[in-house]
Amino acid sequence: MHMEMPTVQDQHRKLQALAGSWTGEETMHPSPWDPKGGPATSRTESRIDLDGFHLITDYVQHRGGQVSYRGHGIFGWDPAEKCYTHHWFDSMGSGCPTPARGTWKDKTLTFESRHPMGFSRYIYVLESDGKYTFRIDNSQDGKQWATFMEGKYTRK
Repeated sequence: MHMEMPTVQDQHRKLQALAGSWTGEETMHPSPWDPKGGPATSRTESRIDLDGFHLITDYVQHRGGQVSYRGHGIFGWDPAEKCYTHHWFDSMGSGCPTPARGTWKDKTLTFESRHPMGFSRYIYVLESDGKYTFRIDNSQDGKQWATFMEGKYTRK
């Protein structure tokens, strides 16, 4: 039996919109991890890799002049499930036994995940070429949501 090798699809190519070097201005909202919240800045380096199948992202957040958080993400397209996938690993020890799953509608890429602490949504809105916004909303029950962080990003 001969199997066809997978090929890069339009869904994979769409992830190129998030590739590049980005700087961000962010707001952390009060939460159990950060009762006061406050401003932050970030740098993100994202590239299409693995023969065009994935977007690989390295993220560094700064608060008060120091690195406060680091993350590494891998975005892809799951043709069997017909959804985008987002794996995330970070400096808080978070790994993702299952990826967040997402859809792309117009200029908005939204991922959702369920984890031991509840539910999360990750929302990317492409404002224009070289600009996007991002927001994380969390919920304990999947019904009442609160914004955890939000930011505006510009490609350098």
